[in-house]
This record gives sequence, C-alpha cells and structure tokens, in this order.
Amino acid sequence: MTNSLSHLDAQGRASMVDITSKEETTRIAVAEASVEMLPATLAMIVEGKHAKGDVLAVARIAGIQAAKRTSDLIPLCHPLLLGSVKVELDQIAEGVLQIRSTVKITGQTGVEMEALTACSVAALTIYDMCKAVDKGMTITKIRLLEKDGGKSGSYRRESV
Repeated sequence: MTNSLSHLDAQGRASMVDITSKEETTRIAVAEASVEMLPATLAMIVEGKHAKGDVLAVARIAGIQAAKRTSDLIPLCHPLLLGSVKVELDQIAEGVLQIRSTVKITGQTGVEMEALTACSVAALTIYDMCKAVDKGMTITKIRLLEKDGGKSGSYRRESV
C-alpha cells in the first residue's frame, strides 16, 4: 500500500514519523484564530476591567504553555525544544479579537501544530475567563497562515 500520509505506515496504521535522518533546519510557523464576542465583552477585556484579571496576559501565557506541551495533546507530535513562541492578541473589528502565534525552532520537524495549538488554547482561555459574561462567544478561523523550512519548503495562505 502506497500512501502520502506521513503518520500512516505501509499497512495504514498510525505511527510517529521517523525524523532521525532529517536535517536540522530553521523552521517557522504562523497561525491565527479569532474570538467573536459581544462588543461590551471585548471592551471589558481591552480596558482591563475583568474581575478575574488581565485576560490578554493570561491568554498569552496559556498559548505559550500550550505550544510547549503540544506533544502531550496531539498523540503523534514529537516533543520539541522550541526556540521561540510569540502570541499576539489584537482587536481587529467590533467584537472580534484576533490571536496570532509565531513559533520558531531549529530542528528536524516543523512547528505548525505548535502554532495552531497556541492559538487554540489562547482562544479557549479567553472563553473560559469570560464565559460568565458572554456565553455566546465563538472561536473561529483557527488556521495556519504560513510556514518556512524543512523538506516541504514554504507555504503562505493565499487570502488571510
């Protein structure tokens, strides 16, 4: 059986990709997510008036921690020694908070999952901290924007 899915062996069984013969290169991945909420909820967050504290700071730390723990959450991901994790949170429209993560490594495998995990967990943290005031928040557009490095080269999402 020939397959192009890297996490399946010749018999179609799930397996961790063997990266031992891969060359170490600098690898970068950028991902994003959005959290849609009531404008009043976002104003409370941005103005730092939430009773639980600085929502943006907690979400940023949660995203960084999540990137570092991705292999604990995604079964076939390799544990990685990340060189850098950056999580940015910005209001992009009325009631819309955008989360963007950039993850860098010099290693044998990419960091797309770490960037996506950082955005996802940061978004979930915002929901958790603010659900008491806005249960209708929606997490959307969790997606890879770009990646560089490795055998497959570069990828840039056409429309962001």
